[in-house]
Order: sequence, then C-alpha cells, then structure tokens
Amino acid sequence: MAKSRETKDKDFLRKPVYEGGLKAMREFIKKNLKYPSTALKEKIEGTVFVKYRVNHKGKVIEAKAISGIKHGCDEEAVRLVKMFEFTVPKNRKLRVVFNKNIKIHFRLPKAAPKKVASNLQYNYVTTSNKKNTPTPSKKKSSYHIVIKYS
Repeated sequence: MAKSRETKDKDFLRKPVYEGGLKAMREFIKKNLKYPSTALKEKIEGTVFVKYRVNHKGKVIEAKAISGIKHGCDEEAVRLVKMFEFTVPKNRKLRVVFNKNIKIHFRLPKAAPKKVASNLQYNYVTTSNKKNTPTPSKKKSSYHIVIKYS
C-alpha cells in the first residue's frame, strides 16, 4: 500500500473568514448601522474606507477611517468594524495579525410616500360589450375610474 501524502494548502497562511460570508457581513452592517444625526440633517451621503486589523483570535484590534465623509459617518463606520468577529483557522501555531479593508456606504433612507388626502373615494366601474360572437377575441371592455377628493 502506498502512503497517502498530506495535501498542501495553496496559501501558506489561512485568512480569517467572517461567519456566513460577505452576505452575512452586509446584513450585519445594515442591521447595526446608525445614521449620524448631523449627516441626516445635512443630507450627507457617501462612502467611508476603513482599514482594520484582525488578531489571531478573530477580534478587530484596530480600525481607522482612511477616507471618509465626516459629519459622524467616519466614527460610525469605525464603530461598526470594531464589532466584527471573524473565524481564524489555525496557522501553523503562529499568532498572525491580518490587515483588511472595507468600504461602508452611507445612503439616506428613502422617504415614505406622502398621503394625498384623508377623505378619498374610489369608484371602479366595469362594463363589457358582449355580442353573441363565437370568437373570444372580439370582446370589448371599457373601464371607468372615478376619484373624488373631499
């Protein structure tokens, strides 16, 4: 019997992985992002670029906004990144610190549609002109929609 060889990893060091992948990370950001009040008042939108470091235990030990939009958005992006937790596989008994980057987008929430009127009536009337014809393609219908504002 031939000895089986150990398969070698294609990477020397295995990188930390966010549990659930990129989709789960986006959901986490969406769920925990608190839009800063000053940015809301001034209607500021944009992207914050954050560099961060992940230790051998999967914790973010350092985070810094490299380019941002100010108005409290940079601080909020750093706060979010510091909440991340990664799964780090064993790396040949080494304690490795990984450098990573992320872009966090700040988009203003969509405004709710305005109500037109509170006393609104809808009348929907259908009439059809049916003739005793054997082919159904010759049917004609007309619709009348009446909207009354009080």
